[in-house]
Amino acid sequence: MKASDYIVEFLIKNGIRDIFGYPGGMVTHFMDSLDKYSGKISAHVNYHEQAAAMAACGWAEIAGLPGVAYATSGPGATNLLTGIACAYFESIPCIFVTGQVNTYEQKKHIRVRQKGFQETDIVSMAKPVTKDAFMVQSAQELPEKLKYAFELAMAGRKGPVLLDIPMDVFRGEVKDAVCCAGETNCSEESTTVAEDILSHLRNAKRPVVLAGHGISLSGVREPFRALVEELKIPVVTSMIAVDVLPADSELHFGMIGAYGLRYANYIIDHSDCILTLGSRLDCRQTGVNKSLFAPKATILRVDIDEGELENKTHEVEKQYVTDLKALVPQLRKSLKGEQFHFESWLETCRAVRQLLVNVDLNNPGNYAAIQLGQIIPDDAIITTDVGQNQVWIAQSLKHRAKQRILFSGGHGAMGYSLPAAIGAALASHKTVICCTGDGGLQMNIQELEFIVREKLPIKIVLFDNSALGMIHHFQEMYFNSNYVQTDSTKGYTVPDFSKIASAYGLRTVSFEADAERIREILTDPFPAFISVPLPQTTHVFPKLGMNQPIHIQEPPLSKEIKSKVELLLE
Repeated sequence: MKASDYIVEFLIKNGIRDIFGYPGGMVTHFMDSLDKYSGKISAHVNYHEQAAAMAACGWAEIAGLPGVAYATSGPGATNLLTGIACAYFESIPCIFVTGQVNTYEQKKHIRVRQKGFQETDIVSMAKPVTKDAFMVQSAQELPEKLKYAFELAMAGRKGPVLLDIPMDVFRGEVKDAVCCAGETNCSEESTTVAEDILSHLRNAKRPVVLAGHGISLSGVREPFRALVEELKIPVVTSMIAVDVLPADSELHFGMIGAYGLRYANYIIDHSDCILTLGSRLDCRQTGVNKSLFAPKATILRVDIDEGELENKTHEVEKQYVTDLKALVPQLRKSLKGEQFHFESWLETCRAVRQLLVNVDLNNPGNYAAIQLGQIIPDDAIITTDVGQNQVWIAQSLKHRAKQRILFSGGHGAMGYSLPAAIGAALASHKTVICCTGDGGLQMNIQELEFIVREKLPIKIVLFDNSALGMIHHFQEMYFNSNYVQTDSTKGYTVPDFSKIASAYGLRTVSFEADAERIREILTDPFPAFISVPLPQTTHVFPKLGMNQPIHIQEPPLSKEIKSKVELLLE
């Protein structure tokens, strides 16, 4: 079998039905093979390799299988890197296939910068942001390497793997039969870990569960929901895990951190036991000065990646290296119907939420997110970009039980939302609400053509304040409102996005239009572009102050409200 045919058959056998990429000379054999199997797998042409990588991320998050993207050698391969880094820092399983010049054209050990046209050492570049990256040296080793890449992407803490394949390897012959990747196993002692965690919870008076994205990545969203309902413990989340519980759950107290909800930050600060499940506890969550984070709490940290636990939050903390896929069901099993009694603590948390829920979230950005959440389909997927729109969605969109929200969290890549929406739409065949800002949209605006070409049910919702809002706000606070390169007074301008969207063939409407018309557009099966005009000085609040504990956010609370909150939490 031709090697490029083998790759396609392998992907099909392992459940991959969509693949993203951009044509190039060194991947022409692969492109031809994809066309041979077009009835079983769809090869989707993006308009930039970065977007192909990000679409693979969105597909993987919804499908629960590795997303796959390809690019040719040289600039094609290097253009993938930002999307590869997104997959790495968000622990998204992906396989990236890059074409490379023929083995006999490569410079190997001679001291020239480049021998073959577009020859580039993508393997060395990708190594720091992949679980592994390597060149396939021959067609004979392809079956083993491909199986290894698939299994590694899905094993343990998931992530991307890159295979760099020379053109003569693509056209070589493979003799082995196509095989399926094996199942990954979890051998941790989940029973012992579960018993130890429950013993700490029994002794707690004010426990909190801090839910991370590892819950979704491990495929235990429903078991997790059942677990916390049995425990009756308040749940706070990282930003990218905000959808692990529906917003109307009495146990969901929102996201913590620098831009977290005030009541979530107060609750975790005054807890005495924090069970973190699949969350990194990075400085955006804890604040830079970790000694100020939840100073009275015992922290129980569960993570699949032992290396992540080297970044300690407290000097003394309990750490468990285990897979939530095994642990969450085991925690339920170990409970054996036992009842925990945290009603008083829950009532306190609810009272704090009631006091603080409307303190900050009354600006136009939050208001638009609230309105949007009321009218999108119950099973819609929401994607966000990086910047103010991301925070407004996480803070204010009241997501429902079947909805998912996708973020570029750790890498924080502007331009993520639009291609991630493409991947999510193809994986789910559901409506996707693509939330973005005027800065992020311009990073991958060319993918509007993809959406129109394939008639995807994606609704682009543009939060447009004609400024790079997050930096704009930072400049207002710390640089005497010198808005250099962030608005039209100092070098940053935006086009008429509705005209551009119309040129691509999208229906366009303003969010200020008739509410019923907006509802119809958001729920029909066709793509659309919806602009949300905002004042340039629309800010994100609350915001963590420099070197403060996370519950001391700006703007300061009034003395009256602060006293009431502190009295409740005494």
